[in-house]
Amino acid sequence: MPPTLEQLRRYAIARSLFKPTTLGRAIRKLGFVQADPIRAPARAQDLTLRHRVIGYRAGDLERRYARLGLEEDYFVNYGYLLREHHRLMHPRTPPKRWGRARAARAQELLAFIREQGTAHPRVVDSRFAHGKILNWFGGATNATTRLLDEMHYRGLLRVARRDSGTRVYAASEADPEPAAGEEIPARIDTLVDVIVGKYAPLPARSLTQLLRFLRGGIPQWSIHRAASLERAKQRLAGARIDGIDWYWPAAEAPASRRWRVEPVVRLLTPFDPVVWDRHRFELFWGWQYRFEAYTPAAKRKLGYYALPLLWGERMIGWGNLTCTAGSLQSSFGYLAGRPPREAAYRRALEAELERMRIFLSPAGD
Repeated sequence: MPPTLEQLRRYAIARSLFKPTTLGRAIRKLGFVQADPIRAPARAQDLTLRHRVIGYRAGDLERRYARLGLEEDYFVNYGYLLREHHRLMHPRTPPKRWGRARAARAQELLAFIREQGTAHPRVVDSRFAHGKILNWFGGATNATTRLLDEMHYRGLLRVARRDSGTRVYAASEADPEPAAGEEIPARIDTLVDVIVGKYAPLPARSLTQLLRFLRGGIPQWSIHRAASLERAKQRLAGARIDGIDWYWPAAEAPASRRWRVEPVVRLLTPFDPVVWDRHRFELFWGWQYRFEAYTPAAKRKLGYYALPLLWGERMIGWGNLTCTAGSLQSSFGYLAGRPPREAAYRRALEAELERMRIFLSPAGD
């Protein structure tokens, strides 16, 4: 018998919000951690990992990045992934080629960074000072910083570490060509399995969307996308439920009793794997969650950086949190118009806010 939608929902929560473990093991289980620079009250990567890593504090990923065997890069979106998967996307060929002058500038920057070992964009800009350009937010960005970003995307540079959130670059080692017997379809299939491993169970529409986003990570292989999608559907397990096709790893059984959800409250980042797929979110919980950080303030319904509020298996509302001078301030909205009346909910919410306070406190406190 195929699983019910309720069983799929329980499976989705339990497999993603697994028992907290070490940072390295959590990242390996997730396969990929999406990054976002907004702090409300912390960056998305930290808000994702705090539920899955024992004793995690905001900034731990940045502090320990160099020792974890990770790379920052664009995958289906920008974030952190294991080097063994990162190498499968390179050498990357961007769809837009550089002109002769820009390629020459890039080689100048690369030679300078190789000489320095690592280089902060501010140091590089003070040396080259290529001026300002308009960014997609409508503001001004250093042209040197934009060129560094392009060099990173092309695989000429890698992120060696972060300095107060700013990427510090080093020259990349030469990316290997496919090993003997390692064909392009096999590389793509491995990357697709990383996607499914993080976001399963996936409605068919979402699986197609994620493979479309993968073009950003492997633009040179875009022509292989349709074939990789068909192969994925063949090797994954799945079922049609209420007229929608769903997919998940073949070795997993969504209807199994092993998938249990603890009756706790969790405030989730908009980029958490449980939340990211807005189509699945609506199928599971029957309401539309929207990320409104880039929505004009007057048009926001939930808030600048509303955190979906999960209680057990129920997504009952959202919270907006700010941390000022070490003090955590919170406000909540509820689909029912008011919070649940149960004392168990109030205790669970206070426990989650206390976990958030500890997470936001400086390491060592």
